[in-house]
Amino acid sequence: MSITLSDQDTAGQDRPELRKAIEEIVDAGVLGVSLRVHDERGEWVGNAGAAELGGAAKPPANGHVRIGSNTKTFTATLALQLLAEGKIGLDDPAADYLSEFGLDKRITVRMLLQHTSGVFNFTGEVYEDGTVAPGIPIPYGTTGKEWMDNRFKTYRPQELVELALARPARFEPGRGWSYSNTNYVLARLLIEKVTGRSYAEEMQRLILGPLGLSGTIVPDASPELPEPHAHAYYRYEDAGEQKTIDITRQNPSWISTGGDMISTTQDLHTFISALMGGKLLPAPLLTEMCTPHPTGIPNMDYGLGVFVVTTDGGGTVISHNGAAVGHAALMYSTPDGSKTLTAALNCVDDADLSIAAAFQNAQQRLVKVFCGGVRSR
Repeated sequence: MSITLSDQDTAGQDRPELRKAIEEIVDAGVLGVSLRVHDERGEWVGNAGAAELGGAAKPPANGHVRIGSNTKTFTATLALQLLAEGKIGLDDPAADYLSEFGLDKRITVRMLLQHTSGVFNFTGEVYEDGTVAPGIPIPYGTTGKEWMDNRFKTYRPQELVELALARPARFEPGRGWSYSNTNYVLARLLIEKVTGRSYAEEMQRLILGPLGLSGTIVPDASPELPEPHAHAYYRYEDAGEQKTIDITRQNPSWISTGGDMISTTQDLHTFISALMGGKLLPAPLLTEMCTPHPTGIPNMDYGLGVFVVTTDGGGTVISHNGAAVGHAALMYSTPDGSKTLTAALNCVDDADLSIAAAFQNAQQRLVKVFCGGVRSR
């Protein structure tokens, strides 16, 4: 197993527990992983596995990666910054800003950011009884060929919202919790409506520019992933034949603001550390963001764009992770931003989510190591 440390690491920063964790993640089936940890011992950066199938080169230590649903933390932060500027109200009806969609007037901005609106998820819903209500073609739950054939198709945010609103709501607003990408596309459109500027422009103005996040991109419909990067793959069946395709280039508009952004482990560290350290939001709004709402997931509640995780030792970690077909990103921080863990993964994905067990293993393994240094409160 090949492991490297960045040039800035020293012999005194040898972290066998971190080395072992990323080795085990690759052994479990992930193609490659890059890890960055900031804690009381300083910064540690390491990588394992391969950047490409069949290749010998390791994943870049600070390569670009599609961060999936980590995008939601950026979006929620941006919305709360606009609240601080007096442009929106957290408990205002979302319909006051987006009258064109005929939204249920009980749905508030808070409910969008908290996933308590009940709005149908345009990527599909899986109900408690196991039944599935499909949305747009996605890489999972089918043969995968339909998504592959349409992986460069452009979806506009309005189109995704209209599709979702044409379906029955999952529950009445505020009467449950269900993770829905539609909530965050609505948040994007709301941001654009109240500012008169694009989501990407506002992200640059309030977050990317002030923090110097030069490796973080709002791609809209562009399929490009800047160098350096590890490669993403997708395995699917076509006419009875199994095919594995490099899908590093793909149009991310199918997931829109629910999970389309690109970043690096360094930028994710800078962002989550600044956010939790109070550099992006006034203290009362940061408290609102991190106030846990029950999700039904053991030890994982949801705030506004972040998961509030209770560790085995009774501590608290603020987190959001994301997967984006062959790429994934992990982001964890202590509530004060003083300790962070960020990671980028690349893998061979498929319609059956065969990689899910390895992805869960990666999260659990890294959280266990990271939380060893998180004190109980």
